[in-house]
Amino acid sequence: MVHRARRKLRLAGALALAGGSLFAGGGPAVAAAATANVIVKPMLFSKYASELQPPSQTQCEAVFTAPCYQPSQIQAAYNEQPLFNSGITGKGETIVIVDSFGSPTIQPDLDVFDATFGLPAPPSFKIIQPAGKVPAFNPNNATEIGWAGETTLDVEWSHAMAPGANILLVETPVAETVGTTGFPQIVKAENYVINHHLGQVISQSFGAAEETFPSAASIYALRTAYINAMNHHVTVLASAGDQGATNWANAAQTQLYTSPTVSWPASDPLVTAVGGTQLALLPGSSERTQADRVWDNSVNYAFNNVFFGTPGPVPWAGAGGKSAIFLRPSYQDGVANVTGDQRGVPDISMSAACDGLVTTYQSVPGTQPGWYVDCGTSESSPLFAGIVALADQEAGHSLGFINPALYALSAEHAPGVVDVTTGNNSVSFIQDNHLVTVQGDHAGPGYDLASGVGTVNAALFVPELVAQATGGGA
Repeated sequence: MVHRARRKLRLAGALALAGGSLFAGGGPAVAAAATANVIVKPMLFSKYASELQPPSQTQCEAVFTAPCYQPSQIQAAYNEQPLFNSGITGKGETIVIVDSFGSPTIQPDLDVFDATFGLPAPPSFKIIQPAGKVPAFNPNNATEIGWAGETTLDVEWSHAMAPGANILLVETPVAETVGTTGFPQIVKAENYVINHHLGQVISQSFGAAEETFPSAASIYALRTAYINAMNHHVTVLASAGDQGATNWANAAQTQLYTSPTVSWPASDPLVTAVGGTQLALLPGSSERTQADRVWDNSVNYAFNNVFFGTPGPVPWAGAGGKSAIFLRPSYQDGVANVTGDQRGVPDISMSAACDGLVTTYQSVPGTQPGWYVDCGTSESSPLFAGIVALADQEAGHSLGFINPALYALSAEHAPGVVDVTTGNNSVSFIQDNHLVTVQGDHAGPGYDLASGVGTVNAALFVPELVAQATGGGA
């Protein structure tokens, strides 16, 4: 059961890739766990903060020992205002949010969020269930509560980043269990959206370790929506994950892998994997106190004790590493010195750190109504979905598969791609009464397996991405 004042970490899903010109060839065999049984859950940490008013940054620092940020701060931190001033708000574009079960209160919750922060309502906010009717919400079901929290974060923060964009929430009726149930419904729903031209960018805040799937073939069988998206010029994003260099190895989330892993669908070469950074902003301001760094809460003992109920060490960090299934796609040939022969994750990063929280409003039955503080790469994917929607409006059409453009911009040192050069995603944790450390990767100049190509300055990045993706160069 999930306590009202705190929802635990949610993990999630799976998909895969076929061969073709993007790839160096068939991927290496994945060492699948013979008894793997991972339930797909969202990549989210969330904690109740207050009933009537969103907590201020100073209040969060006093209660949680870490700041929390509101939409105006995040918009300004990524320098969106110049775009808004020129009418680039995502107008005419649709962000597609895909979540199991959804939230029964998402419309009124979004209304409160918008009214509190002075955001306009989305021009259109629709909910569809193309893979089957979602069951009636059960306030005693921790899985459904978890997905409702994920839905809240995804909708509210993608909207905050692109306030002029339409939002399409795609709810699916089953939680995923290693590709046998749940993910087929997600694939069906995404294919429906793509085939009916309902949106330009799809955000997925879920994933599961590649090793938890029965075989590489079981992942390949689930990836039809990604191939379809590429063919229909739809951008697909996925959160990279929240366990740093490791991942959960069982459904109960009591065992972690003791060697590096990455999550799928983020590892799919047709998906843009969005990792996690830590923003450090002055109270009530977008001014940074330090450059963005890789999110890693592993040994932030004071915060972990307050927020998670244990000083740690805990495996909470932005994910990254090398795929065990997919070989290096052609767009990563220029960073082969980092990835070797394998697909590297992530591609780009946005705010996700738990010691740099964001606020959401939710009133889902079974939880305390009010303001929550959230973190995890469940945040970073919808944030970047908003940026992509801005770029689609600037271009006048969907940019579709953007990964080649991201790497080209990084190679050209485009000013809108902000390199992240500090931090790492190594994590330590106690397992079976032993201290375990899984070595990840350090951020550094250029592409790395902790932050990807880095993060963005939206006012510069959006026109650069449009020019690069449409053949005009940076």
